[in-house]
Amino acid sequence: MAPQWLGNVLNWASVIDEVTLEQAQKAARLPIVAGHIALMPDAHLGIGATVGSVIPTRGAIIPSAVGVDIGCGMVAAETTLTSHDLPDDLDPFLQRIVEAVPAGMGKSHDASGPAWRAFVNRHGLPTGSKIDEKQQKTAAVQFGTLGSGNHFWELCLDERDRVWIMLHSGSRGVGNQLAQRHIARAKNVARAANLALEDPDLAYFLQGTAEFDAYIADVLWAQAYAAGNRTRMVEVGLGLLAELTGHPNGPAVTVRVINCHHNYTAEEEHFGQRLWVTRKGAILARKGDLGIIPGSMGARSYIVQGKGNPDAYLSCSHGAGRAMSRRQARKRFTEADLAAAMGNRTWLRRDGRKLVDEIPAAYKDIDTVMADQTDLVEVVHTLTQVLNYKGT
Repeated sequence: MAPQWLGNVLNWASVIDEVTLEQAQKAARLPIVAGHIALMPDAHLGIGATVGSVIPTRGAIIPSAVGVDIGCGMVAAETTLTSHDLPDDLDPFLQRIVEAVPAGMGKSHDASGPAWRAFVNRHGLPTGSKIDEKQQKTAAVQFGTLGSGNHFWELCLDERDRVWIMLHSGSRGVGNQLAQRHIARAKNVARAANLALEDPDLAYFLQGTAEFDAYIADVLWAQAYAAGNRTRMVEVGLGLLAELTGHPNGPAVTVRVINCHHNYTAEEEHFGQRLWVTRKGAILARKGDLGIIPGSMGARSYIVQGKGNPDAYLSCSHGAGRAMSRRQARKRFTEADLAAAMGNRTWLRRDGRKLVDEIPAAYKDIDTVMADQTDLVEVVHTLTQVLNYKGT
């Protein structure tokens, strides 16, 4: 569909409620916003800023717009394998993944291992905030873990019958702690400056201040942690997949890996201005960029190529986007409804009761979302899950 102007908001979503639009317009009225806010087709209500929005700011950043899972995003690995290389029963493989990639609130490894040490050698530890010994240990043992909520690990087949690994995760506990610390600090700064904010969660840091510098240092580190975390999990998965299919040289089965944030901030140039662009539930879609747009649990996902639409700040949606809250989904749907939606996919049925709020019907229709953004991306591959592992 053609995007619609709603004040200083340019909206690509054909399915959106008034509360979400009002929230986006509050953010668009901030004096630090440079230009318009772009709403992606999956836009829905968030905390402070709308999920599925792209927010350009001049000389300032809104910590709650980046969110509490700094650097959350997707990774997908295309392999040389086809469905014929996979066993008929994927349950044993699912159990191997469960053991190798811990998932759930606070879940961790027993030891951090060489992957974490290599990350620290390259990126160090957060410099904007001092993290104590306990937090450092948590960051180490959670490196290479999935988390909970809508984070997932999947095996998929594309339209050519090619096998892909795809997963969704972020910066885990350490990213959340850093984010919460800076969001609280931004609110304190706003109160001290008597800023007239329509929503306290729209509090921001101004460039050139100590608070801004500390936040940027931490957010860039957490974004690197999130990307490294996803890389580690896909490496582990590729190794197990190689074992499963009798390919001892694991990397030989890998064609390419796509790794993209969808909750992050970056300094970019748009319309001749140097701006901070925060994508809260949106991915970078420059012309030629490959990206990942997942559906929901039990729905199709897409590998896309960006068209570089300048009005969207070179962005597109990050997924299907929720159509109802978790509480609403738990009231409306049952474990049996989820099992029916999952069909013959391999998944942790024992967790069905906990996963009802992730049922596909709780999300927007992914095909509607894709139809709304034909001017932002083109589909390269369509993925269908054969195995789903979700944190609870």
